[in-house]
Formats: sequence, structure tokens, C-alpha cells
Amino acid sequence: MEYKRSVYYKIFDRLFQKSPFIQVISGPRQVGKTTLIKQLFSEPHWHGIYAIAEGISHDTQWIESQFNAALLKQQTDLNTPVILAIDEIQKIQNWSEIVKRLFDEQKFSNKSPIQLILLGSSNWLLQIGLSESLAGRFEQWNIDHWTFNELHDAFNITHEEYVYFGSYPGAIQMIKDEDRWKNYIRQSLIETVITKDVLLMNRIEKPALLRRLFELGTQYSGQILSFTKIMGQLQEAKNTTTLSHYLELLNHAGLLTGLSKFAMDQARKRNSSPKWQTKNNALISSLHDYNFEQIQSDKKTWGRWVESAVGTHLIAHKGSDLNIYYWNESNAEVDFILEYKGKYIALEVKLSHDKVSGLNQFSKQFSPSKIYQLSDTGLSWQQLISMDPRELF
Repeated sequence: MEYKRSVYYKIFDRLFQKSPFIQVISGPRQVGKTTLIKQLFSEPHWHGIYAIAEGISHDTQWIESQFNAALLKQQTDLNTPVILAIDEIQKIQNWSEIVKRLFDEQKFSNKSPIQLILLGSSNWLLQIGLSESLAGRFEQWNIDHWTFNELHDAFNITHEEYVYFGSYPGAIQMIKDEDRWKNYIRQSLIETVITKDVLLMNRIEKPALLRRLFELGTQYSGQILSFTKIMGQLQEAKNTTTLSHYLELLNHAGLLTGLSKFAMDQARKRNSSPKWQTKNNALISSLHDYNFEQIQSDKKTWGRWVESAVGTHLIAHKGSDLNIYYWNESNAEVDFILEYKGKYIALEVKLSHDKVSGLNQFSKQFSPSKIYQLSDTGLSWQQLISMDPRELF
């Protein structure tokens, strides 16, 4: 039986209840958005029409044409609802204006309305159109990278495989052939996302710099490094503002982000050096010379990979109610600070049994609700990536 992510059942309920809102589904490439639509359209409760605005030049008339085809389908079977899903809609200029007109016209007609689903791999570009024209007319679903539990249920992968091979479901079938797997991640994922979702959809003055920033930031995943120090390794970089903007674009593309330092003062959070964090550990492994067996024998490097995997796990569960930071002061550091419903917890990822001074100092200064140090005798990293981090509270 084909695996269905939990969001499938939530969107199914909206469609089955004939929600009056447009359903907007955003998220990085290769996380299962198109598969989700395929699964929904296999249901007998409606007719599904899927169209994708990628690969050829489209204008707003193409959107209207797809909508008219859905209306025609509706007229042939008045007893079965019709759902129109348009993928990569953000690649059409002024898409939100025509969608608004078509959506609003339905309200004043006596005909059965067409239910709309809009999909896109650029959440940033989708948000621009949604905020400009479609306010109050949509519900949004941001589908993130797969979690360990989902991958384990669907493909029976191990915790160690999750750390090394990451969480792109389409690549799991290739992990027994690492060379093939690495080439797939580099060419079909990294190159496609940077070329189609970042460089073509945004005004990038220095494409080579953006690529190098991605590679360098991914290499430093789990480490705190200022933009100023990053500039020292990037000859093309002229100012930190450009690097900060490029990191924001890479974040929206689902590749790389920067965690802010925990502080009670919001300004200090924004001005802190980022803790670089990949959004999928497959991105690190595909750019590295290690293989799966070698990296586990290098305890120091494996520890960094595990910390990065914990970061990807936390980000995949983030939502709108969970905030993730790091903390450091002088020589003291805490890997992750989680904020949920006004409470804070401190989480240290350390595979050895060494004493962690950062937790003690943070506790004295901020009095968190709870502190955790991952270990073999207490909460293990394997247990952590198998749970919703909200359970820690």
C-alpha cells in the first residue's frame, strides 16, 4: 500500500467538506507534493484535474484555460465535484490576479464551484502572490522534509541511514549504490533547485557566489560562523547583506538556513551570527567524500553529522508554534534552544560523556523549563529523532 503522510488526511477532510477556500500547498522539491495530489485524485469522491506550469512558457490565459476545462468537466457530471490543481503556479507572472478573479466570479454564480489547489516549490514567491491578491481566500499547508518516523514506516530505514542519507523519499531506493545516490542528489535535486527555483525566479547578481555560499554553509552545518568569517572564504563576496539575502533564498528553497542566537531581546536575535543548518542531511553527504561505513568510524565527524540530523529533525517539526535557536557565550554553548508556548528548553547533542558547561551556564542565566543532554544512558539521539520535539516540554 502506498504510504500517505499525515497531511494527506487533513487536506482530504478539507476537500471532502467542500471548504470554500483555496488550498495552497507549498514546500521544497521532492518532499511529495505531487504524490500527495495523485493520492487525493485517486479517491472516488471527486474528479481531479492536474496541470503544471513548468517547462514551457505560460501566461495568465493558460490558467483561465485550465479553469474552463474544469468547468466543462463539472457540467458533464453535476453530481461529482471537480478539483483543479495547478502546480508551480508561482512561475506565471501575475498569477494571483487571475486566480482571484476566477475564484470571486464563482461566488456570484449559481453553478457548483470548482475547488482549487495551488502548489509551488517556492514558498517565498507564493507568499508574495497570496498576500497581494488572495488575502482571506486560502488555507496554506507547508509540507516540509520527511521525518525519520515517516521514512522508517515507509521504507524501514535505520536511524543511522537517516543521519547519512537524509530524507528525500525518491532517493531511498538508491542508497545501496552510493555513487548513483550522490549523483542523483547533486544533479536532480541540488542543481535543479538552485537553477530553477532560485536563480530563475529571483534577481541574482552573483550566481556563483550563491552556489559557493550553499556549499560552504552546508559544509559548516551545525556550526556557528559569522557572515564576516564566511566572506573570508568567498572571494566574490563584497558585503554581508548580500550573503544574508542569499541565505534567505536558500532557506525558502528548502536547502539551507541559519539559526539565530537565543536572547530575550529580539534585536540581538536578529543581529547574531547564524548557526548554519542544512534542511536535509542528504545535502551534506552528497557533497562529501565519506561513504556510509567510513563516516561512522570517524567519531568526531559522525558526531557533527548526528547534530546536523537533529537540527533537520527539529526544523521538520517546526510549524508556527515552535521556535529553534542556539546559544553561546564566551566558551559556553548549547546546541539548541526550543521555545514552545512561552516555555524554553535547552538541548545539547553530545555523543561523549564529557561534562557540558554550556547547559549549566544557560540554566543559571535563563532558568529554562527543562534541560537535556543526549547520551546513551539518558535520552538518546535515536529516541529524539523518533519523537515530536514538543513532547520534550
